[in-house]
Amino acid sequence: MTAIVRGLSGNEVQALLQRDGYNELPSQKSQSALAIFLKVLSEPMLILLLGAGTLYLILGEPKDALMLLTFVLVIVYITFTQERKTERTLEKLRDLSSPRAYVIRDNNRIRIPGREVVVGDIIILQEGDRVPADATIIESSNIFADESLLTGESVPVSKSEWDGTLAFTQPGGDNLPFVYSGSMIVSGRGVARVTATGINTQIGHIGTALSTVVEEETLLKKETAKIVRFFMALGLVLVFLIVAFYGFSQGDWLKGLLAGLTLSMAILPEEFPVVLIIFLTLGAWRLSKRKVLTRRSAAIETLGAATALCVDKTGTITQNIMHLTSIVHEGNAYQLDTLTSRTTPEGVHTVLEYAILASQNDPFDPIEKELKRAGVDMLKDTEHIHTTWELIREYPLQKTLLSLSHVWRSRDKKEFIVASKGAPEAIADICHLTKIQKNALMKHVSALSAKGTRVLGVAKATFNKSSLPDSQHDFIFELVGLVGFADPVRTNIAQSVKEAYQAGMRVIMITGDYPGTACHIARQIGLKNPDSFMTGPELIKSTPGDLRKKIRTINVFARVVPEQKLRIVMALKENGEIVAMTGDGVNDAPALKSAHIGIAMGQRGTDVAREASAIVLLNDDFSSIVAAVRLGRTIFDNLKKAMAYIVAVHIPIAGMAVVPVLLGYPPLLLPAHIAFLELVIDPACSTVFEAEPEDEDVMLLPPRDLKRPLFDTPTIALSLLQGFSVFAVVAGVFFVSIQMGKTDIESRTMAFAALVVSNLLLIITNLSWSKSLIGILRTPNKALYSVVGGAISALVLINAIPFFRDVFHFSPLHTDDIIVISVSGMVGMMWFEFVKRVIRIRAA
Repeated sequence: MTAIVRGLSGNEVQALLQRDGYNELPSQKSQSALAIFLKVLSEPMLILLLGAGTLYLILGEPKDALMLLTFVLVIVYITFTQERKTERTLEKLRDLSSPRAYVIRDNNRIRIPGREVVVGDIIILQEGDRVPADATIIESSNIFADESLLTGESVPVSKSEWDGTLAFTQPGGDNLPFVYSGSMIVSGRGVARVTATGINTQIGHIGTALSTVVEEETLLKKETAKIVRFFMALGLVLVFLIVAFYGFSQGDWLKGLLAGLTLSMAILPEEFPVVLIIFLTLGAWRLSKRKVLTRRSAAIETLGAATALCVDKTGTITQNIMHLTSIVHEGNAYQLDTLTSRTTPEGVHTVLEYAILASQNDPFDPIEKELKRAGVDMLKDTEHIHTTWELIREYPLQKTLLSLSHVWRSRDKKEFIVASKGAPEAIADICHLTKIQKNALMKHVSALSAKGTRVLGVAKATFNKSSLPDSQHDFIFELVGLVGFADPVRTNIAQSVKEAYQAGMRVIMITGDYPGTACHIARQIGLKNPDSFMTGPELIKSTPGDLRKKIRTINVFARVVPEQKLRIVMALKENGEIVAMTGDGVNDAPALKSAHIGIAMGQRGTDVAREASAIVLLNDDFSSIVAAVRLGRTIFDNLKKAMAYIVAVHIPIAGMAVVPVLLGYPPLLLPAHIAFLELVIDPACSTVFEAEPEDEDVMLLPPRDLKRPLFDTPTIALSLLQGFSVFAVVAGVFFVSIQMGKTDIESRTMAFAALVVSNLLLIITNLSWSKSLIGILRTPNKALYSVVGGAISALVLINAIPFFRDVFHFSPLHTDDIIVISVSGMVGMMWFEFVKRVIRIRAA
């Protein structure tokens, strides 16, 4: 038994991990560096660059071919680095989101990711947890497991303790002393020793793999794919026209093919899917750093659209740190902070004694932990501590009876001693109190609840028969008293509730506590209509229509059981709300799954709740939900700006690749020029926009309408206006320089420089659609400084070094040329700065 309590040591765990590997199936492995490299090489842009390089070799232009090959290597490096960063982020997120396990190691109980469980680990099984590995049960208390994942049988099966003789066998059937990886503990608790992990488990033998789970495409992915298809179709048509134009008008099909490749590179928006993956992955990682784990990327899209936040009171709004503050015995209420060891009545000791007997010996529940702590302080050296008594049976909490009972046997008594605790009305029920007695009891309950105190009733009974009854109602209980607990409100909740209201979101509090307690907390945190409430029994009696009507103004739901959360979610959804719902228990799963954003508690939540949810709060704090909404809105806003920028920047590039040719001029943009521009566009849209801090008004705007697409009419109009304005500026520089008598090479140099400068200004001004250009530059964004600085430096080097000038087919720029280019770039964007100024004035 000593080895069981101690568990494995850290050195033993490391040795087993080296021998067996992590507790995961092969399909959960991340992409290797080679796989990422090959994936990068298959990108359409790189294929086009390699094709253009091959054509240059055929045309006898080795410098151009070498330059394109260099660009290919640089782009591969940048893309590979970004993909590896994304993959490492995914690995960290997989570690966070894997099923958790409670294990005993070095005589300490700790929670670890399921993938870190090793053979020989002692794991603690609790209701709602997914079993992390195959194991043999050492201690069991009424364990039932759902093994449908392995057997197909939906009915949970009972488990027993291992007697030391039965060999490990396959799942299926009742009373086996084994649990299996992937199964779910639906009731009871126990302790088990791990016998197999990873591919050696039953689920590993069967070959069940996570690769069979296909993630449904999000709205953003579908919309992005639609945009890419449109541009590809448009590009194919234009490429065909350019090739045909060159071939038939000039008879040079090879140059026509090169011009067609250049145009396809200019118009192909291959950044869209890359940007989407990077934004959502890095966004999920940013959320995880704020103690919010995103299990489904669609949640990031939905966060900014949430209109109703339904939250549990205990642990989310409050600290879930229970302090025993009050005890009621025989009609007398005692505040514990006013009592001393000399002035504490014997009745207070009795209430605390039976409340502890109705709790676990090694409790998880914060109330039971507090009762045990109080017992150590107040009952030491008294006859009310019973370390030698034997626990015979437990009667668990039931949906129809919100009380639980423990049956004990002492060494010096033949009779059973029964202790019960639970909701005061349930205790009143099993004690069969008269109406007068019940009313007197409930007066004390109401008085304590009005102070924000959570109240439990305590009862006792004795039993002389040899066989115990099936129901708690069959005992003859006697009321012992009440215990009251204060759960302090988290310090930052009031500000978070205020911020949620400013963002256009309702906050609805749901609790199993009494209305008095709930309303007291609601007033503390600044909830609207804090004195208007609905109870669970009233919820049951309400018709769907009545509930939909009442829920428009009621923000406090008291005495609610988890199953009733689903009705609240459905009523809100029918009213057109976008609902975020928190939960932690097995019974919360239907509501979490039904809500637009299911939010599970990471600290006290079960694996069932986690798997039914889209988001997990790693610290169980309501403020983290509001922070997640803020960050979700920022991610979506920045993604929208990045996508709009991609559309805008491709217009002048494609335009300058087509128009000069159609007007009889030599090609302005060559593949090397497009590759250089890609070196600016790719990091800009995937890092600069992603790293941009939130706008100041992000939480002052109403929730986003999910029915509106990412590219709505105003966004498309803005992108087109920006794109065509840049095109007009660049084309103006090109044609004016020709009219001024400059050579084709000089005109190309000026037009390309103007395109680069305009592109950089397009990036900067699009980082915020509310801040001015100066305001944006004052906002810290290291990625922006790197991209702008790198692009300008590269442009200067290309112009200053003859070798690069020859490769790019450029001529030296003079001071007056640089002035014209800079002013032209500014002119192209000034109209948008004027629009933003008008918007700010109207908002003020």
